[in-house]
Amino acid sequence: MTYAGVTIAVLISFGVLALDTLRHLVAGLRPAGATRIFRLTGTPGFHVAAWGIALTVLAAPIDDLWHRLFGLDVTLWSPPHLLGLFGVAINTLACLLIAREAYPAATSWARYVGVVSAASLFYGCLAVALRPSGRLAYLYGGSWFYTYPILGALLLPLALVTAARVTGRRSAPLVVLILVIAAGMVGAGIARVGFAILQPESVIQEEAAKDPTSPIAVSDEIARKNRSTPGGPVGGNFGRLLAFAPVVLLVALDPRRRPVSATLVYAVGLFAVWGVTIGRTPAFQPMVPALGPTAAALLITLAMALVGGVAARWLANSLTRAARSPAEGNAR
Repeated sequence: MTYAGVTIAVLISFGVLALDTLRHLVAGLRPAGATRIFRLTGTPGFHVAAWGIALTVLAAPIDDLWHRLFGLDVTLWSPPHLLGLFGVAINTLACLLIAREAYPAATSWARYVGVVSAASLFYGCLAVALRPSGRLAYLYGGSWFYTYPILGALLLPLALVTAARVTGRRSAPLVVLILVIAAGMVGAGIARVGFAILQPESVIQEEAAKDPTSPIAVSDEIARKNRSTPGGPVGGNFGRLLAFAPVVLLVALDPRRRPVSATLVYAVGLFAVWGVTIGRTPAFQPMVPALGPTAAALLITLAMALVGGVAARWLANSLTRAARSPAEGNAR
């Protein structure tokens, strides 16, 4: 499924560039705002999409070399895995540009749907990068317990604040989160049906016994203690509902006008929700830190939020400038 998804992204991204290049060479036609990079003609959106997915393709042989040198690993935070994920993040981010290029009218519902859909994919990619943080919280406790809100305050506003500022709609971050949760629930449903049909023989216990600190083993141990599904959302439906609280705070401060302040408040909400949902579960309750490490983690979270808010403002402004249509430019 991974290789198929990457292949489709490569064919579409570079296919559109090839088609626009051919039209330019044969008929002298160029899309509005098109640029030429490495002799390929295309819009900024498809250039970013193509070169982003190229990074993911490049990560494959590097990952193979990594495994040959250091053996197999199951961690998401290895350099080749992060490179591949970074390429996917760039590719999904490019879809925001493509949506603006394809639907120039600022009030177009098609443009709005395209942008929030792309932003939800971008958010999902960033959220995947945060998954190993739960393992650190479970194994080490202390300030490590708050690894998720610390990194989340830095990364997640890149999608949420950008969605609000690019669409011009205050509620866009809430729509993004709804789409992300809905996609996760659909994916979980497909997985359940697939396992019910295939009925594979589980070897999780045997593999977990080989390395009790591996992500797979830790995830299975956490699920057993919490009596939940391995890899599923902690807290179930209650956890999903509480996930809206930080985003509601973000929207309340209007990230279109106050992106940095809204991100700081979002970070405080994310920090509190993590403590409430995760800290009260049987698996994580013994790892909840004392007041000192908690205060230190909160300060780090706010510092990360400050960087994340400034970065999100810059990203949204850059996307808006890059995808501004000729008509919008003349109007401005």
